[in-house]
Amino acid sequence: MPSFFGGLLPSRPAQVDLGRAVRDVVRTHIPAYRDAVTEAAAVLPDVSPWPQSALTLVHRSTADLLLHPDSSPALRELLVRFVQGGLIRSPHLRGRLRAEMLRPKLVAAVTEHIAERRAAGGRADAPRDVLDAVIGACPEEVTDRTVAGLYVLLVVSIVGPTGYAVAWSVLLACLHHRPGSSWPWPADWIAREAARHRPVTWMVGRPVPHPAEYGGISLQAGTTLSVSPYLLHHDKDRWSDPERFRPERWDEPKKCGPYLPFSAGPFTCSGAAVAQTLVTEAVAALSSGGRLSVRGGDMRPVVTDGAVPRAFELQRIPTR
Repeated sequence: MPSFFGGLLPSRPAQVDLGRAVRDVVRTHIPAYRDAVTEAAAVLPDVSPWPQSALTLVHRSTADLLLHPDSSPALRELLVRFVQGGLIRSPHLRGRLRAEMLRPKLVAAVTEHIAERRAAGGRADAPRDVLDAVIGACPEEVTDRTVAGLYVLLVVSIVGPTGYAVAWSVLLACLHHRPGSSWPWPADWIAREAARHRPVTWMVGRPVPHPAEYGGISLQAGTTLSVSPYLLHHDKDRWSDPERFRPERWDEPKKCGPYLPFSAGPFTCSGAAVAQTLVTEAVAALSSGGRLSVRGGDMRPVVTDGAVPRAFELQRIPTR
């Protein structure tokens, strides 16, 4: 049992079923997302505050995926406010207080909406949105409130890491290329190199299932063994010139070192490939419709629940 779902689901098979159900419904919405993110990128202000604008961009592009348009307008608006709260725990007290006030309101509203959907009959075979997928994948004995908690957790996991990965991609590409000129790299290379250079998930923990020895250190069953994707991605013995942002290295991915922005092993994120697609499509939409430059960019991350970019401004000059 991985720690991602906490104690919200009764078994590992239930966790796997939920992860796959959500991945599949997101995958079916990729074409609609591609169109939506292109439209959202086109209406960005000439100067916008990031990384918050990245979260807004991703949420606008996934809003109908997360909650079908027929859902309660009040609930959809509450979800907008929740995304505006930042999703990942803020290092600032004011930000943490705002998030703590919004989350229980959102969970309560989603719980009420889940009861209505369950009473109307599920859509497990043809889910219209992520909420349908969560309801359909959860065992019947899972309460409405628990389903709501799982749904909110998955919303955070879809919008938050995707948005912050887009922000890192834009920031790093702008800082390592001449301002105002077109980037020389494919969007996929930029997204992959940003996830290597500044992975949002900077630490992964796993419980040791039985007594074992790693690196000459004895560990008892139940001990948490932590692995840092950030450190692995910057290992000089396994990566060529790891401290440099070099998207061109992904022209030959087989020559790259250990890469685990979405964890690894049996608990690898089930939506890893889909998440990579979401980030790449957003980066492509931003770069194809305008020339980008940043003001106030800083490569040092703010580290809380994830490693996120410090505040910067993105200037976008539309191409004619």
